[in-house]
Amino acid sequence: MGGTLFGRDLVAIGDLGRKGIEDVLSNASEMQSVLEKGKRVDYLKNNIMATLFFEPSTRTRLSFESAMQRLGGGVIGFADANTTSTIKGETLADTVRIVESYSDILVLRHNWAGAAREAAKYAKVPVINAGDGAGEHPTQALLDLFTIKKEAGKLSKLKVVIAGDLKYGRTSHSFAEALSLFGNEFVFVAPEELQIPDSVYKSVVKNSGNAQKSESLSKAAADADVIYMTRVQKERLPKPEDYQKFEHAFRIDEKFLKSVREDVLLMHPLPRVSEISPEVDKLKNSVYFKQAGYGVPIRMAVLDMILNGDSRDS
Repeated sequence: MGGTLFGRDLVAIGDLGRKGIEDVLSNASEMQSVLEKGKRVDYLKNNIMATLFFEPSTRTRLSFESAMQRLGGGVIGFADANTTSTIKGETLADTVRIVESYSDILVLRHNWAGAAREAAKYAKVPVINAGDGAGEHPTQALLDLFTIKKEAGKLSKLKVVIAGDLKYGRTSHSFAEALSLFGNEFVFVAPEELQIPDSVYKSVVKNSGNAQKSESLSKAAADADVIYMTRVQKERLPKPEDYQKFEHAFRIDEKFLKSVREDVLLMHPLPRVSEISPEVDKLKNSVYFKQAGYGVPIRMAVLDMILNGDSRDS
């Protein structure tokens, strides 16, 4: 199991490093085995997780709650900030101080990039970043890497195309930084206005030494091993008309897939809008729904490692 994360916050994928990522993936494999065997475990039976979701969520919130319950723990929290004292003017710091007294770990989603790091400054219990604005989404990156390892059998020597809204899409930031630690080639495909932030690009280049930018998905994806598609983040664009400009920038359908390798792994953090045609869902290499399912064993692993450390091995 390993105690890499014991008692720590998980705010950014950089908090882990390659060894930490490998430890989580290893533990997630154990958790996946538990799930597949239908076993019941009580690793976290005396723990309560609080979910503080200031932004909408389906997959992340429910998979965290499923993970905690499958580990025997309890769950409290909210999925609509309008039902909390936030609307009365309560600050994030005060919300964190209050809720930590009811729980053993906090899972926070917020529309402000940097919110999780700020919350961790005030919390006396561990904080997990479940998405902070256009910042990061570390547990999504972990389940993305888990998907590639399961479906492609390796995490290195891959050509990875990351496409869509890369400026505001926090999943692409964490995913690229995490996978760059394993020695891969990257092509970031986006309109110039939505390209990957310079800070992320420079980090990927530093780690992998092999990255480039493009505005042509068909050209970049022709010999790709992995295509990681993302939606345009309508809710984060500065002007409503920007969405109309970019919403159809890229689209993957059966016609498009005739120009790429038959075994290319097609991924998406979801939700999708129009960037992947439903007709593609039936293909064996379309793994985005399976990808979402891997969120449970990954989040089981993270919760277990933060709250248990090596205690189950002793």
